[in-house]
This record gives sequence, structure tokens and C-alpha cells, in this order.
Amino acid sequence: MVGPDGRGGIRREDRPLAVAILAMGGQGGGVLADWIVALAEGAGWVAQTTSVPGVAQRTGATIYYVEMIRARPDASPVLSLMPAAGDVDVVLAAEWMEGGRAILRGLVTPERTTLIASTHRSFAVVEKERPGDGIGDSTAVAEAAGIATKRTIAFDMAALAEANGSVVSASLFGALAGSGALPFPREAFEGAIRAGGVGVEASLRAFAAGFDRAGKAGKPDLPPKGPDKALPEPPVRVGAPALDALLARIHDEVPPAARAMAYAGVRRLTDWQDPAYADAYLSRLKAFLAEIPAATTLGFGDAIAVEAARQIAVAMAYDDMYRVADLKIRETRFDRVRREVAARADQIVLTTEFMHPRMEEVCSALPARLGAWIESRPGLFRALDRIVNRGRRVRTGTILGFLQLYAVASFKRFRLGALRHGREMAHMEAWLALAGRHLATDPALALEVLKCRRLVKGYSDTHARGLSKYDRVAAMVPRLAGRTDAADWVRRLRQAALLDEAGTALDGAVKTIEAMLSEAAT
Repeated sequence: MVGPDGRGGIRREDRPLAVAILAMGGQGGGVLADWIVALAEGAGWVAQTTSVPGVAQRTGATIYYVEMIRARPDASPVLSLMPAAGDVDVVLAAEWMEGGRAILRGLVTPERTTLIASTHRSFAVVEKERPGDGIGDSTAVAEAAGIATKRTIAFDMAALAEANGSVVSASLFGALAGSGALPFPREAFEGAIRAGGVGVEASLRAFAAGFDRAGKAGKPDLPPKGPDKALPEPPVRVGAPALDALLARIHDEVPPAARAMAYAGVRRLTDWQDPAYADAYLSRLKAFLAEIPAATTLGFGDAIAVEAARQIAVAMAYDDMYRVADLKIRETRFDRVRREVAARADQIVLTTEFMHPRMEEVCSALPARLGAWIESRPGLFRALDRIVNRGRRVRTGTILGFLQLYAVASFKRFRLGALRHGREMAHMEAWLALAGRHLATDPALALEVLKCRRLVKGYSDTHARGLSKYDRVAAMVPRLAGRTDAADWVRRLRQAALLDEAGTALDGAVKTIEAMLSEAAT
């Protein structure tokens, strides 16, 4: 910009206003940028928008950048195509961690930047791909925002938008208007929405909610790091004879500290198979609890009972192809998808499921003898795998697609005789036996062994990797048994196994223990 003195000097009022928007796919970042441009141009300003694509949750959000400046008859502005660190007036983040990434990129500065961010979470792939808890710390972003920004406006804008039938961009736009960070009246913001011509009424409702909430913004309402894990206590009866019998067993046979967890296990296993299978779960839990010495009750007894109730239920309700098919055709899932895409009642939503079965999963779902017979013949197995092992797209919104998954799910009544079930139960018994061997001598170690079952999870390749990690940790237990710090080392091994998918951290932890044991032996 050439200043009025002809020497390139830039007056304060000649500096453009810079707005950076960080949004993922489906959050309306492009629409929000267009609204801001329309807002500025409607007021006689010159405005420009550009975008730098991300890969949604994989590498971060798309950054939309808007620069605007008052139009002048004696000069033509040259506006930037990219946000520069330390040169952004407003950062709009459509998700809380994207606000944190804006801080890390230097787009937010305490001298200049107003950060307006929704505090809801859309978990990134890097958070979800870790076998353990990879969820980022929302509190850390709040602490950084308190230092790095000139002003922070943060609340759950996604919830406001959803409540008003819109998407987060509309409530973000309202929060921007309510912040006063741009020199335009509320009517001009609303006019930009109306000019867009799409979803106007819902967008205006979400805008108004964001505007009002921004005026009351105080300390950010941060989302919890994980879901609320409070479990309901089991009722005495529910009126169904089969279920009432299960409830009676919980109250009669399970220690009070573990009853809520056992009730959760019964509910899960009844849904997974049937009440008879949930009854078998209670029998197996009772047998294991009977092995706990009375002296352990004062120390680790309750913790062991709770963990046994949790992990035995998880082990007995493993993920298989029947379970996957069942979950994909449930009405609750279709309802959730409709909510997530903000579909109106009169709109049709079609869901396409990507399925990629392998012959390993097919064999595991067959009757035990048949599945083992096919597995023992490599040539036949490879020939069948060439037929089975390919991607399929199943449209569950069509009758044929729905019936395909419904047929698979209906075969769950035969799963207890399948090859996979026998193997899962054998593995569960070996795990419980390993824990049981240490109940009397080292209950802390027994508790850590029970917790190691969480390494075995998922389906297909994920399950195979988890099983391999568990086997490696379990193999170290006999070598560590007898040491006063055995439980601590098993806990460290489990935590290392949960750090990454490839098991690199576990490799290092095992080598450390092996070196320690070798040194102790010499």
C-alpha cells in the first residue's frame, strides 16, 4: 500500500484487518469466509479470501484467510494470500484443538489477536489412532490461550448450532459479531447471511445464539477429556424374569464395590448375545472372585473385583463380524448419523458402509471344525481369500444393502460354536489363570495383569496387533514375579504398549527390563 506521502508510509487506519478461520470438512469454514467477505464488501471495504487446504483430521484443518481494508479512491490495496505470524487480528477456530494449533503456529499474539473458538472436540486421527488414551489436553489449550491472546471468547458453539438446526460456522459468525472485533453492526452480519440464500433461518438462529453467548463469555467451558464413566447401580428388578434372575445374582454374588461394573457387563453381554450368555459371565466372575484370599479384601480386593468384572465382560464381548454388522444396521446409528449431518426430518440420508473382510475373519466366524479345516489347507485358504479379500461398499439405505448386513448379524446365534469364540475363551482362561497365580502372593501384580487385558481390543488387524502386545507383556510377568516392583514394571509395560500402534515404545520397555534382569542375574 502506498501511503499518502508517496513514500510507502502506512498509517494505522491503512493497515488491513486480518481474519484466519480454521475449520474441518463439514463445519462450513468456506461459507464463513464468504460471509465475512460479503460483510466487508457490503460496508464498502475491499476484501479478499484464500484458503490453504488441510486433510481434515489427519493433518489439521483447512485455513481460510480473509483480509479487508477500507476502500480509498487514491490507492489500490495489495492484500496477502497467507496469514503471517503476529499479523492476524482475529482467529476463528471451529474446534478447540484447532485453536491450540493456531497458537502453536504463531497466528495468535497477545498484542493483537482475538481468539474465538468453539470448545467442543472433534478428535483428530492422531488422537484416535493411539491404542491408549491419546486425547489432547483441553486444559493446556486454555492455559496457552490465557497467555498468548489479547482476548479469548470460547464456548461450545457446535452445541448452539446443533440446537438451532445449523452448523458451527453460523454460531462462530455470531460470536464474531458479538465480540466487536470487526467494525460492523449486527445488522450487517445478518445481511451477509441473508445474502447467502441457503439455510438462512437456521443460520440466523444459530448466529443469534452465538452473538448472545459471546456477550457473556468468561472462562472457557472446557469439554471433559473423556466420557462420563459413572455407572448406574443395578436395580432390584426390571419385570422380565430372565433379567431379574441376573440382577438377583449380581446382588447376591458380587461384592458391593463391583456391582455397578457387573451390571454394566450384564447389559453389554445380553445385548451382545443373550441373557444366558450374561449368566455365564456372572458364573465366570463368581469363580474368579472366589479365588481372592480373604486377607486381600482390606487391600486390593475391591479394585481386583471391579477390574475383573470390567475386563471379563470385555473379553467375552469381543468384536467380530456379527457384531460389526449388527451395530451398522441399528436404528440408533442411523439416528446418530442424521444428527451429525444435521439432516432435516424431510431429508433422505443414505449411508454407504465400506467393508473389507479377510478370509481370516470368515474362517473365525465359521463353525470351529470347518474353520480349522480350511485354515489347515493353505492352498484352499489362499484361493478363498482371493474371492473374499476385497473392498465392498454396502449401501444400508437400500433394501438389498440392509438385508446383506441383517443376514450376517442374524447369524450371531451361532457364534458360540465358532472358531473365534473358542480361541477367545481359551485366551481369556489363560489370562485369568495368570492373574490368579498371583492373587495370594502379590495382589498388586494380579491387578496389573487384569488391566493388561485392555491391550486386546478391536477387530481384524487391530485385534491381531493388540493380541501380540498382550502376549509380549504376559511373557514378562513370570520373569518379574517375586520382585517387589513387579507390579510397577508390568504397569509400565502396559502403558508403553498403549503409546503407539507399531509397538516401538513397548520394544524399548522390554529391552530395558531384560537388561535389568540380566544385570541382576550377574
